[in-house]
Amino acid sequence: MQVRDIPAVMSIQEESYSAELLESQAVICNRLAASPQLAWVAEDDEGVCAYLFAYRSRVGKVTPLDGEFQPHAEADCLYLHDLAVSRRASGRGIGPALVRKNLEQARTHQLRYSALVSVQESEAFWSRLGYAAHTELEPPQASNLASYQIPAVYMVRALH
Repeated sequence: MQVRDIPAVMSIQEESYSAELLESQAVICNRLAASPQLAWVAEDDEGVCAYLFAYRSRVGKVTPLDGEFQPHAEADCLYLHDLAVSRRASGRGIGPALVRKNLEQARTHQLRYSALVSVQESEAFWSRLGYAAHTELEPPQASNLASYQIPAVYMVRALH
């Protein structure tokens, strides 16, 4: 992902998420700046059609909605914060392909887990990619999960 991709990312975010989940352009730009090597886009003939933001974290740490990425010095986990695919590109396997690309990077860096917050009834999608609900969260992390203000599930998968 490059800075020039941000307008397309904002457009895809708006068509993919309910209003309470939309993050500002400033937040999106901060995500790219915090972990540019783990921010990806997919393109088709019309341009950017999907994106994925991720960063190195620890299992059990939940990024709140609109919260800044806090890369962990002793990371054991690739945290996938936001995956979205435009309507025009849905059903082509682009989302899972972006996830696989990021998980390959995670394995290269010897990360043992990947984690995310599932929203908008996407749990079945993530389950197909090997993630399972992880309900054992410390109170501050449970509070971060509650920041989504809609049903949200913290999910984890082992990478090895």
